[in-house]
Amino acid sequence: MAEFILRVSNLHKTYGDLEVLKGVSLDVQQGEVLVIIGPSGTGKSTLLRCINLLTRPDQGQIWVDGEEITAPHADINGIRAKVGMVFQDFNLFTHMTVLDNVMTGPVKVKKMPQEQAHELALFELGRVDLVDKASSYPGQLSGGQKQRAAIARALAMNPKVMLFDEPTSALDPELIGEVLEVMKTLAREHMTMLVVTHEMGFAKEVSNRILFMEKGNIVEEGPPAQLFYHPQRQRTREFLGKITELYGEAEK
Repeated sequence: MAEFILRVSNLHKTYGDLEVLKGVSLDVQQGEVLVIIGPSGTGKSTLLRCINLLTRPDQGQIWVDGEEITAPHADINGIRAKVGMVFQDFNLFTHMTVLDNVMTGPVKVKKMPQEQAHELALFELGRVDLVDKASSYPGQLSGGQKQRAAIARALAMNPKVMLFDEPTSALDPELIGEVLEVMKTLAREHMTMLVVTHEMGFAKEVSNRILFMEKGNIVEEGPPAQLFYHPQRQRTREFLGKITELYGEAEK
C-alpha cells in the first residue's frame, strides 16, 4: 500500500436510477500526474469528489497516504487537508480578500497561528504569481486570477494529492494559459495530481498517464504516447478524434 499515495478500489456511486461509477479502481504513485478524460456525464467529476469525500461513495474503498479514508470513523477534516481540490468555478469566499481566502484553511482546520498563516499565504500566492493581488477581493480578479488564487488556497493546506476538476473550463481562452502554466510548474515540482480536463495539449505534455472514462467505467489507460497515437480501444480512438475536430490541429 505504501508505494501508492492514492488507491481507489471498486468505487460505486448511484444517484437515483443512474449508476455514475461502476466499480472504478486505480492506483496513483507519489509525484504522478494522472489526467482523466472522457465525455461529459461519465463520472469523472464524481470520482474526484469521492476521493475528497465531498461525495460519499456507495461502495468501495479509498486510501490516501496509506490511510483508509472511507473507514467509518475517518477524520473528514484531516482527510481534506491531505487532498486539495480545485473546482471549475473557483469557489472562493467573495467577502474575503485573496490573502484571507488562502489563510482560512490553515487557521481554521490546522489551527495555525495567524502570523504563520499570513507568511504561508504570501508564499503560496508567490507560487502562483498573485502576491500583488493579496488585498484584492475575488470580484476584482479575472477568471484566471481567481483560479490561481484557488490553487494557492489548496496548496496552503500542504496536500498529499491535488485534484483539478476541469480548472480551465470556465475561463476565457486567453486566460487558460496562465492557469495551465501554474499546473505545469506543480507537475515539475512532483506534486501528485489528478486532473479532469479537455486540454489535450496539457495532457500530452505533462501527464505520466491518461485514463479514459465512459459511462462510469475506465475504458483504457496508459502513457500519453500510447493513448494518443496507439489507442487499443475503438471507443478511445473515436473520442480522441472528436476532441481533435473540436479543438483543432494544435491538439494533434
